[in-house]
Amino acid sequence: MGSLQHCCCQLPKMGDTWAQLPWPGPPHSALLLVFFLLAAGVMHSDAGTSCPVLCTCRNQVVDCSNQRLFSVPPDLPMDTRNLSLAHNRIAAVPPGYLTCYMELRVLDLRNNSLMELPPGLFLHAKRLAHLDLSYNNLSHVPADMFREAHGLVHIDLSHNPWLRRVHPQAFQGLVHLRDLDLSYGGLAFLSLEALEGLPGLVTLQIGGNPWVCGCTMEPLLKWLRNRIQRCTADSQLAECRGPPEVEGAPLFSLTEESFKACHLTLTLDDYLFIAFVGFVVSIASVATNFLLGITANCCHRWSKANEEEEI
Repeated sequence: MGSLQHCCCQLPKMGDTWAQLPWPGPPHSALLLVFFLLAAGVMHSDAGTSCPVLCTCRNQVVDCSNQRLFSVPPDLPMDTRNLSLAHNRIAAVPPGYLTCYMELRVLDLRNNSLMELPPGLFLHAKRLAHLDLSYNNLSHVPADMFREAHGLVHIDLSHNPWLRRVHPQAFQGLVHLRDLDLSYGGLAFLSLEALEGLPGLVTLQIGGNPWVCGCTMEPLLKWLRNRIQRCTADSQLAECRGPPEVEGAPLFSLTEESFKACHLTLTLDDYLFIAFVGFVVSIASVATNFLLGITANCCHRWSKANEEEEI
Protein backbone atom coordinates (compact mmCIF):
# COMPACT_ATOMS: atom_id res chain seq x y z
CA MET A 1 0.00 0.00 0.00
CA GLY A 2 2.84 2.34 0.72
CA SER A 3 3.29 4.95 3.37
CA LEU A 4 1.00 7.94 3.62
CA GLN A 5 3.73 10.11 5.05
CA HIS A 6 4.39 11.75 1.70
CA CYS A 7 2.32 14.77 2.63
CA CYS A 8 4.67 15.44 5.49
CA CYS A 9 7.84 15.06 3.46
CA GLN A 10 10.61 17.60 3.93
CA LEU A 11 11.72 19.78 1.08
CA PRO A 12 15.43 19.89 0.27
CA LYS A 13 17.23 22.69 2.00
CA MET A 14 18.30 25.62 -0.16
CA GLY A 15 21.89 25.35 1.03
CA ASP A 16 22.13 21.69 0.03
CA THR A 17 20.74 22.48 -3.41
CA TRP A 18 23.26 25.24 -4.01
CA ALA A 19 26.10 22.99 -2.84
CA GLN A 20 25.24 20.46 -5.53
CA LEU A 21 25.19 22.98 -8.38
CA PRO A 22 28.34 23.68 -10.48
CA TRP A 23 29.89 26.97 -9.54
CA PRO A 24 32.37 28.25 -12.13
CA GLY A 25 33.41 31.42 -10.45
CA PRO A 26 32.29 34.47 -8.53
CA PRO A 27 28.51 34.76 -8.39
CA HIS A 28 26.75 37.11 -10.74
CA SER A 29 23.28 38.52 -10.01
CA ALA A 30 21.76 37.09 -13.22
CA LEU A 31 23.29 33.67 -12.60
CA LEU A 32 22.08 33.73 -9.03
CA LEU A 33 18.53 34.37 -10.25
CA VAL A 34 18.72 31.55 -12.82
CA PHE A 35 20.05 29.05 -10.29
CA PHE A 36 17.43 30.09 -7.76
CA LEU A 37 14.58 29.57 -10.25
CA LEU A 38 15.94 26.18 -11.29
CA ALA A 39 16.27 25.04 -7.70
CA ALA A 40 12.73 26.19 -6.89
CA GLY A 41 11.39 24.35 -9.91
CA VAL A 42 13.12 21.14 -8.89
CA MET A 43 11.78 21.33 -5.37
CA HIS A 44 8.22 22.02 -6.57
CA SER A 45 8.36 19.13 -9.01
CA ASP A 46 9.60 16.68 -6.36
CA ALA A 47 7.07 17.80 -3.76
CA GLY A 48 3.80 18.12 -5.61
CA THR A 49 3.61 16.85 -9.19
CA SER A 50 4.57 13.16 -9.03
CA CYS A 51 2.06 10.96 -10.87
CA PRO A 52 1.38 7.39 -9.68
CA VAL A 53 2.33 4.47 -11.87
CA LEU A 54 -0.52 3.33 -14.18
CA CYS A 55 -2.24 6.71 -13.76
CA THR A 56 -2.43 9.79 -15.95
CA CYS A 57 -2.18 13.27 -14.46
CA ARG A 58 -3.16 16.46 -16.21
CA ASN A 59 -4.60 19.79 -15.07
CA GLN A 60 -5.13 18.57 -11.49
CA VAL A 61 -7.02 15.50 -12.78
CA VAL A 62 -5.64 12.09 -11.77
CA ASP A 63 -7.14 9.19 -13.72
CA CYS A 64 -6.37 5.70 -12.39
CA SER A 65 -9.48 4.02 -13.77
CA ASN A 66 -9.58 0.65 -15.53
CA GLN A 67 -6.13 -0.41 -14.30
CA ARG A 68 -7.12 -3.54 -12.35
CA LEU A 69 -5.78 -1.99 -9.17
CA PHE A 70 -6.21 -3.95 -5.94
CA SER A 71 -5.22 -0.99 -3.77
CA VAL A 72 -5.28 2.78 -4.00
CA PRO A 73 -2.13 4.49 -5.33
CA PRO A 74 -0.08 5.75 -2.35
CA ASP A 75 1.26 9.00 -3.83
CA LEU A 76 -0.78 11.61 -5.66
CA PRO A 77 -0.04 15.18 -6.69
CA MET A 78 -0.78 17.41 -3.74
CA ASP A 79 -3.04 19.71 -5.77
CA THR A 80 -5.29 16.91 -7.10
CA ARG A 81 -8.84 18.12 -7.65
CA ASN A 82 -10.39 15.22 -9.56
CA LEU A 83 -9.44 11.64 -8.64
CA SER A 84 -10.86 8.68 -10.55
CA LEU A 85 -10.27 5.17 -9.20
CA ALA A 86 -13.28 3.70 -10.99
CA HIS A 87 -13.52 0.23 -12.55
CA ASN A 88 -10.80 -1.42 -10.47
CA ARG A 89 -10.71 -4.13 -7.82
CA ILE A 90 -10.01 -1.98 -4.78
CA ALA A 91 -11.34 -3.65 -1.61
CA ALA A 92 -10.28 -1.07 1.00
CA VAL A 93 -9.20 2.53 1.40
CA PRO A 94 -6.64 3.12 4.18
CA PRO A 95 -7.49 5.52 7.03
CA GLY A 96 -6.32 9.06 6.40
CA TYR A 97 -5.87 8.49 2.69
CA LEU A 98 -7.36 11.88 1.75
CA THR A 99 -5.68 13.85 4.53
CA CYS A 100 -3.13 15.56 2.27
CA TYR A 101 -5.36 16.43 -0.65
CA MET A 102 -7.07 19.61 0.47
CA GLU A 103 -8.04 20.62 -3.08
CA LEU A 104 -9.99 17.44 -3.87
CA ARG A 105 -13.39 18.20 -5.44
CA VAL A 106 -14.36 14.96 -7.18
CA LEU A 107 -13.77 11.38 -6.00
CA ASP A 108 -14.89 8.50 -8.21
CA LEU A 109 -14.73 5.04 -6.60
CA ARG A 110 -17.48 3.33 -8.57
CA ASN A 111 -17.32 -0.27 -9.67
CA ASN A 112 -14.85 -1.58 -7.10
CA SER A 113 -15.08 -4.12 -4.27
CA LEU A 114 -15.47 -1.80 -1.30
CA MET A 115 -17.36 -3.23 1.66
CA GLU A 116 -16.86 -0.25 3.95
CA LEU A 117 -14.94 2.99 4.29
CA PRO A 118 -12.68 3.85 7.25
CA PRO A 119 -14.03 6.30 9.83
CA GLY A 120 -12.98 9.88 9.25
CA LEU A 121 -11.95 9.33 5.63
CA PHE A 122 -13.47 12.66 4.59
CA LEU A 123 -12.40 14.55 7.70
CA HIS A 124 -10.08 16.85 5.73
CA ALA A 125 -11.96 16.75 2.42
CA LYS A 126 -13.78 19.97 3.11
CA ARG A 127 -13.97 20.92 -0.59
CA LEU A 128 -15.21 17.55 -1.84
CA ALA A 129 -18.38 18.11 -3.87
CA HIS A 130 -18.96 14.93 -5.90
CA LEU A 131 -18.63 11.40 -4.50
CA ASP A 132 -19.42 8.24 -6.46
CA LEU A 133 -19.52 4.95 -4.51
CA SER A 134 -21.89 3.10 -6.82
CA TYR A 135 -21.44 -0.52 -7.90
CA ASN A 136 -19.61 -1.64 -4.75
CA ASN A 137 -20.39 -4.03 -1.90
CA LEU A 138 -21.20 -1.56 0.86
CA SER A 139 -23.49 -3.08 3.49
CA HIS A 140 -24.30 -0.01 5.58
CA VAL A 141 -23.83 3.74 5.79
CA PRO A 142 -22.71 4.50 9.36
CA ALA A 143 -23.31 7.64 11.37
CA ASP A 144 -21.14 10.62 10.42
CA MET A 145 -19.69 8.74 7.44
CA PHE A 146 -19.40 12.05 5.60
CA ARG A 147 -18.44 14.08 8.66
CA GLU A 148 -16.77 17.41 7.85
CA ALA A 149 -17.41 16.95 4.11
CA HIS A 150 -19.98 19.70 4.30
CA GLY A 151 -19.38 20.76 0.71
CA LEU A 152 -20.82 17.57 -0.78
CA VAL A 153 -23.38 18.27 -3.50
CA HIS A 154 -23.74 14.84 -5.09
CA ILE A 155 -23.53 11.36 -3.48
CA ASP A 156 -24.11 8.19 -5.47
CA LEU A 157 -24.59 5.01 -3.42
CA SER A 158 -26.62 3.15 -6.04
CA HIS A 159 -26.17 -0.48 -7.08
CA ASN A 160 -24.79 -1.65 -3.74
CA PRO A 161 -26.87 -4.84 -3.52
CA TRP A 162 -25.84 -5.59 0.08
CA LEU A 163 -26.72 -2.12 1.38
CA ARG A 164 -29.23 -2.93 4.12
CA ARG A 165 -28.99 -0.01 6.53
CA VAL A 166 -28.54 3.74 6.44
CA HIS A 167 -27.93 5.24 9.88
CA PRO A 168 -30.32 8.07 10.80
CA GLN A 169 -27.33 10.42 11.13
CA ALA A 170 -25.46 9.22 8.04
CA PHE A 171 -25.96 12.49 6.16
CA GLN A 172 -25.89 14.83 9.12
CA GLY A 173 -24.59 18.31 8.32
CA LEU A 174 -24.73 17.99 4.52
CA VAL A 175 -26.77 21.15 4.03
CA HIS A 176 -25.55 21.63 0.44
CA LEU A 177 -26.42 18.11 -0.74
CA ARG A 178 -28.61 18.31 -3.85
CA ASP A 179 -28.46 14.83 -5.38
CA LEU A 180 -28.67 11.56 -3.43
CA ASP A 181 -28.87 8.20 -5.16
CA LEU A 182 -29.81 5.18 -3.01
CA SER A 183 -31.36 3.13 -5.81
CA TYR A 184 -30.94 -0.58 -6.49
CA GLY A 185 -29.68 -1.60 -3.06
CA GLY A 186 -31.10 -3.87 -0.38
CA LEU A 187 -32.94 -1.23 1.65
CA ALA A 188 -36.25 -2.28 3.19
CA PHE A 189 -36.50 0.73 5.51
CA LEU A 190 -35.15 4.27 5.63
CA SER A 191 -35.46 6.55 8.63
CA LEU A 192 -37.04 9.96 8.15
CA GLU A 193 -34.25 11.42 10.27
CA ALA A 194 -31.71 10.45 7.60
CA LEU A 195 -33.31 12.81 5.06
CA GLU A 196 -35.13 15.58 6.88
CA GLY A 197 -31.84 17.35 7.66
CA LEU A 198 -31.11 17.89 3.95
CA PRO A 199 -32.75 21.23 3.10
CA GLY A 200 -31.11 21.51 -0.32
CA LEU A 201 -32.12 18.07 -1.60
CA VAL A 202 -33.38 18.28 -5.20
CA THR A 203 -33.01 14.76 -6.59
CA LEU A 204 -33.62 11.55 -4.62
CA GLN A 205 -33.35 8.12 -6.22
CA ILE A 206 -34.68 5.20 -4.12
CA GLY A 207 -36.13 2.81 -6.71
CA GLY A 208 -35.10 -0.81 -7.04
CA ASN A 209 -35.03 -1.50 -3.29
CA PRO A 210 -37.17 -4.15 -1.49
CA TRP A 211 -39.19 -1.62 0.54
CA VAL A 212 -41.42 -2.97 3.30
CA CYS A 213 -44.25 -0.46 3.42
CA GLY A 214 -45.37 -1.10 6.98
CA CYS A 215 -46.30 1.35 9.69
CA THR A 216 -42.65 2.31 10.29
CA MET A 217 -42.41 3.74 6.76
CA GLU A 218 -45.35 6.11 7.15
CA PRO A 219 -43.36 9.13 8.47
CA LEU A 220 -40.88 8.93 5.57
CA LEU A 221 -43.58 8.55 2.91
CA LYS A 222 -45.58 11.43 4.34
CA TRP A 223 -42.46 13.62 4.24
CA LEU A 224 -41.71 12.57 0.66
CA ARG A 225 -45.25 13.35 -0.49
CA ASN A 226 -44.93 16.86 0.89
CA ARG A 227 -41.61 17.38 -0.93
CA ILE A 228 -42.42 15.65 -4.20
CA GLN A 229 -42.99 18.98 -5.95
CA ARG A 230 -39.57 20.26 -4.96
CA CYS A 231 -37.66 17.01 -5.11
CA THR A 232 -37.41 14.87 -8.23
CA ALA A 233 -37.74 11.20 -7.35
CA ASP A 234 -37.85 7.97 -9.33
CA SER A 235 -41.44 7.39 -8.27
CA GLN A 236 -42.13 4.82 -11.00
CA LEU A 237 -39.30 2.53 -9.91
CA ALA A 238 -39.95 2.65 -6.16
CA GLU A 239 -42.28 -0.21 -5.24
CA CYS A 240 -43.35 -2.03 -2.10
CA ARG A 241 -42.21 -5.62 -1.63
CA GLY A 242 -44.35 -6.11 1.46
CA PRO A 243 -46.58 -6.55 3.36
CA PRO A 244 -48.65 -8.76 1.01
CA GLU A 245 -51.62 -6.38 0.84
CA VAL A 246 -49.52 -3.64 -0.81
CA GLU A 247 -46.95 -5.77 -2.64
CA GLY A 248 -46.12 -4.24 -6.03
CA ALA A 249 -47.77 -0.93 -5.23
CA PRO A 250 -45.80 2.22 -6.13
CA LEU A 251 -44.24 3.65 -3.02
CA PHE A 252 -45.57 7.15 -3.67
CA SER A 253 -49.11 5.94 -4.32
CA LEU A 254 -49.66 5.11 -0.65
CA THR A 255 -51.83 7.63 1.17
CA GLU A 256 -52.85 8.17 4.77
CA GLU A 257 -55.72 5.77 4.11
CA SER A 258 -53.15 3.05 3.41
CA PHE A 259 -51.85 3.39 6.97
CA LYS A 260 -55.24 3.71 8.64
CA ALA A 261 -54.76 0.42 10.46
CA CYS A 262 -51.62 1.84 12.08
CA HIS A 263 -53.71 4.38 13.98
CA LEU A 264 -56.55 2.18 15.23
CA THR A 265 -57.21 2.62 18.95
CA LEU A 266 -59.46 0.49 21.16
CA THR A 267 -62.22 2.08 23.25
CA LEU A 268 -63.50 0.87 26.63
CA ASP A 269 -66.39 -0.90 24.90
CA ASP A 270 -63.87 -2.74 22.69
CA TYR A 271 -61.90 -3.94 25.71
CA LEU A 272 -65.13 -5.03 27.49
CA PHE A 273 -66.27 -6.92 24.40
CA ILE A 274 -62.89 -8.66 24.09
CA ALA A 275 -63.01 -9.59 27.78
CA PHE A 276 -66.56 -10.94 27.42
CA VAL A 277 -65.63 -13.02 24.37
CA GLY A 278 -62.61 -14.38 26.22
CA PHE A 279 -64.81 -15.32 29.19
CA VAL A 280 -67.38 -17.06 26.98
CA VAL A 281 -64.67 -18.97 25.13
CA SER A 282 -63.16 -20.08 28.44
CA ILE A 283 -66.53 -21.33 29.74
CA ALA A 284 -67.20 -23.12 26.48
CA SER A 285 -63.77 -24.74 26.64
CA VAL A 286 -64.37 -25.96 30.21
CA ALA A 287 -67.82 -27.32 29.30
CA THR A 288 -66.46 -29.08 26.25
CA ASN A 289 -63.70 -30.71 28.27
CA PHE A 290 -66.23 -31.78 30.92
CA LEU A 291 -68.51 -33.40 28.34
CA LEU A 292 -65.56 -35.14 26.67
CA GLY A 293 -64.49 -36.48 30.04
CA ILE A 294 -67.97 -37.86 30.81
CA THR A 295 -68.22 -39.42 27.35
CA ALA A 296 -64.83 -41.08 27.68
CA ASN A 297 -65.74 -42.45 31.13
CA CYS A 298 -69.05 -43.89 29.87
CA CYS A 299 -67.34 -45.55 26.94
CA HIS A 300 -64.80 -47.09 29.26
CA ARG A 301 -67.51 -48.50 31.58
CA TRP A 302 -69.54 -49.84 28.67
CA SER A 303 -66.51 -51.57 27.23
CA LYS A 304 -65.65 -53.12 30.59
CA ALA A 305 -69.23 -54.36 31.09
CA ASN A 306 -69.20 -56.11 27.71
CA GLU A 307 -65.93 -57.87 28.56
CA GLU A 308 -67.43 -59.20 31.83
CA GLU A 309 -70.54 -60.56 30.05
CA GLU A 310 -68.43 -62.44 27.56
CA ILE A 311 -66.48 -64.12 30.40
